[in-house]
Order: sequence, then C-alpha cells, then structure tokens
Amino acid sequence: MQCRIRDLRCKEVINICDGCRLGCVADVDVKVPEGQVVAIVVYGPCRFFGLFGRGEEYYIPWDCIQRIGDDIILIDKPFQRRDPAMERKRRRRF
Repeated sequence: MQCRIRDLRCKEVINICDGCRLGCVADVDVKVPEGQVVAIVVYGPCRFFGLFGRGEEYYIPWDCIQRIGDDIILIDKPFQRRDPAMERKRRRRF
C-alpha cells in the first residue's frame, strides 16, 4: 500500500486499547537520510474553543500503528490518564 503524508493528515487516529479518539494526524516524524517514518504526531484537544491553546500532543511511534485504513489509523498504545479529581486536590494544596 502506498500512502502519501498528505493522505495521512486526513485520517483520524483511534486507540484500540480504550477506544479513545485522539484526533487527526498533524505531523509526521521522518529520518531524513533514510527516508523512514519514525512516528506520527496528533495534536491534543482544544481548550475552551481554541482560545487557550491545545492540550498535550500525542507522539505515536510507527511501531504502535496496527492498521491504516481508508479513513482511520488504529494504534495500540496505552496512554497514562490523569485523574481529574487528583488534579483538583493537587491544585487546592498549593
């Protein structure tokens, strides 16, 4: 299967570990001398209608990609989830 980088940008990334939609591919990390794709980058979700920037971006190594379809890319990478209740408690203390 041949795929161009601009074709990857239109595809949505879904994590099969928890079924979470991460977003669309924003960038691709390539080793220049070899021309080998190392990873894809997905921007994090927008904060408050995009006025306060975005969340953390996801750096997904090429080895974690399970399948590339016509519309989506399935990955298998467990992400550390932050507990919102713990974040609130942490903010109150300081």
